[in-house]
Amino acid sequence: MPSLSNSDSTPTAVAADSSSDIADGAVSYSSAPSSSSSVSTSRLSEMWSYLWIPFLISLSREIVPSKADSAILLPSQLDHDSPPSTCPLPDQKLYHRPIIGILSHPGDGASGRLSNATGASYIAASYVKFIESAGARVIPLIYNEPLEVLYQKLELVNGVLFTGGWAKRGLYFEVAQKIFQRVLEKNDAGDHFPLYAICLGFEILSMAISKDRNILESFSASDAATTLEFTSNVNIEGTVFQRFPPDLLKKLGTDCLVMQNHRYGISPERFRENSELSSFFNILTTCTDEDDKVYVSTVQGRYYPVTGFQWHPEKNAFEWGLTRIPHSEDAIQVTQHAANFLVSEARKSLNRPSPQKVLDNLIYNYSPTYCGKAGRGYDEVYIFTRSSM
Repeated sequence: MPSLSNSDSTPTAVAADSSSDIADGAVSYSSAPSSSSSVSTSRLSEMWSYLWIPFLISLSREIVPSKADSAILLPSQLDHDSPPSTCPLPDQKLYHRPIIGILSHPGDGASGRLSNATGASYIAASYVKFIESAGARVIPLIYNEPLEVLYQKLELVNGVLFTGGWAKRGLYFEVAQKIFQRVLEKNDAGDHFPLYAICLGFEILSMAISKDRNILESFSASDAATTLEFTSNVNIEGTVFQRFPPDLLKKLGTDCLVMQNHRYGISPERFRENSELSSFFNILTTCTDEDDKVYVSTVQGRYYPVTGFQWHPEKNAFEWGLTRIPHSEDAIQVTQHAANFLVSEARKSLNRPSPQKVLDNLIYNYSPTYCGKAGRGYDEVYIFTRSSM
């Protein structure tokens, strides 16, 4: 094969004598007479390349697996003579089997399509899934059960959730008010006992704390996804937002990640004018309705673990009946972080209920009813009637 030298001289074709080179039709190239040494050097360099490359490949094959083996070992590769590693125990001050009580709401959650039974009440399954997603279980607090039964159930839970709905008067309001009073008493007695009040739940707390049944105002915020506007100089430490990643907190103010579905609320001005409300809660966020009216959207108790939402943190991940519920990955993260905060607060509770009594009262003793085919409202509800209790 022809060889190229590193010399600057111009190669010239040299005719050979009647040898096999001519017979084979080969043409040899050479440069000046001194090129023979250059050819030898070139061939030697070429030979070393052929030797080094396989050697380096072989060496790399030996080194790389040994590094991988040292980093990741299968159980069969472990040294069984060494003492087994142990996992650290979870914080013994926390309760890692928390239970949340959810107050049922009058009706069947479907305008009578599912049950017309007198005294029927329901809990939307989205609230149950919301709690379960953060590592807790649910006991239903059926609002029209005897009060002594409700109080007994409160001794089995580590926190309470008030749901959305429409009932602002009558027995439901009275029972919600009494449960709220028990929540405050438990905290005053030294038990960290959280309460989440969502939509109607927050409205009821506003009415109960302010001692004003007419404190609510009308707003246009039905089936609407919105942003959250944090109040100036707000401190989110110890609030539902404290564990939100910074980028998600920022997106809450720019992207429509929270679901609104209400016709009532309270403006920041009216909220602050009421000394009872303003001394009990800090306003964390506000929202703007379709008529550009501003309302309070998230509050946190100043001295009690009580969080109020005018928006619905549970819907993003677990409801599909309303068209504008946000289901993006960021919206799902909002739901998850909100659920995590409530359950993390419930783990601080000192209550350690009887396991058997818990099992006897869990919502697993009831079956949810699918109602999503109607294409509106809730997807699933738990319905409680006299016969089911």
